[in-house]
Amino acid sequence: MTNVCGSRLRAVAVFTRILLGLLLLSAIELRAADPLPPDDGKLRIVVFGAHPDDAEYKAGGVAAKWAKLGHHVKLCSVTNGDIGHWQMAGGPLAQRRAAESAAVAKKLGVTSQVLDIHDGELEPTLENRRLITKVIREWKADIVIAHRPWDYHPDHRYVGILVQDAAFMVTVPFFCPDTPYLKKNPVFLYSSDMFQKPYPFKPDVVVSIDDVFDQKIEALYELESQIYEGGAGGSEEFVRTVPPASDVAGRKAWLKQKWHERHSREADRFRDILNEFYGAERAKAVNHAEAFELCEYGRKPTAADLRQLFPFFEAKGQ
Repeated sequence: MTNVCGSRLRAVAVFTRILLGLLLLSAIELRAADPLPPDDGKLRIVVFGAHPDDAEYKAGGVAAKWAKLGHHVKLCSVTNGDIGHWQMAGGPLAQRRAAESAAVAKKLGVTSQVLDIHDGELEPTLENRRLITKVIREWKADIVIAHRPWDYHPDHRYVGILVQDAAFMVTVPFFCPDTPYLKKNPVFLYSSDMFQKPYPFKPDVVVSIDDVFDQKIEALYELESQIYEGGAGGSEEFVRTVPPASDVAGRKAWLKQKWHERHSREADRFRDILNEFYGAERAKAVNHAEAFELCEYGRKPTAADLRQLFPFFEAKGQ
């Protein structure tokens, strides 16, 4: 009898944990139903990242710049990040990271969305192709940015593949016919990385983010689980190297220095492309940059189109 009672109690405990997890994840899904932007003629941009920090890291600066001009930006995490920490996991971590992502988006002036797919388990399935296609269609995207499909993390790679797979399907009327298809294919781009095979990242547009660099730092400050606790690669030893939560100014200074190094490397690495967009004199003064490479799928923009899609440069000759 004791064994039977014990088994029942364990079954109830397991069911309760599952139910709590579903409730937590449903809270994340409620955020996915944010209202769509109006049809006001402004640009619509979706930046896909594998986890609730990737899109923010890769394109937080240009997202803020677009938002300041009234354009509509969505940062979409394709997984919920529920194993992206060394101390916690599951529903509580997914909920925490969704809240962090929403806080970043608020400071950047953009929208965030977290899809309900387990961290580390993303696969390039038909179901996920449909899901990505619907996200792009619902936003009526003019621009879509994602990881390149060769990356150190399988989730990153499969985000790249899924977005590539959606690049044609978003315009096909009878694929996902429940979501109106796009009559104009978006421009698809990759965010930057350091990987060399099969070929190194080759940017087609590089943007100075000097004017929004402090805003990006203020926004990234909200990613506490990843930045100040180290995410999946963190440890007690790492946390001891970071200014404590009580030292807000110290934490922000620490963060600013790290991202200054990262974005200044990007500016130096692609100074020749900055010259093309800003002219040599202005390009020389750029300290922080974000860079993007055109995907060969989707709409093929001209050089003039790129300047309209990234409306941060003076017209040539000015």
